[in-house]
Amino acid sequence: MRSLIIVLAASLACSWSQAQAGAEIFRDADLALGQRLIKEHRCAECHVRKVGGDGSALYKPMGRVNTAGLLRGMVEQCNTELNLGLFPEEVTAVAAVLNKEHYRFK
Repeated sequence: MRSLIIVLAASLACSWSQAQAGAEIFRDADLALGQRLIKEHRCAECHVRKVGGDGSALYKPMGRVNTAGLLRGMVEQCNTELNLGLFPEEVTAVAAVLNKEHYRFK
């Protein structure tokens, strides 16, 4: 039980520090890979189903996602919920594309 608590605490600390991270987390991201993955996994189609229109209403820079780390976390949430099987560097690549095109965190 104690080891489970330690693992959970470490996970929360990592998530919190990542949420506070600036756009430097995208510095070495492969934007071409991110673009390819967005198309391959049909992200825009899912966003259209969720919010209608062209799906871009899902991107609300002043909403829940207000740091680069939280943006990466939302992409990871999609990865987990939809069982996409993306590796961490792929999640970062997708988030970097979204940052460049929609959020523009510095």
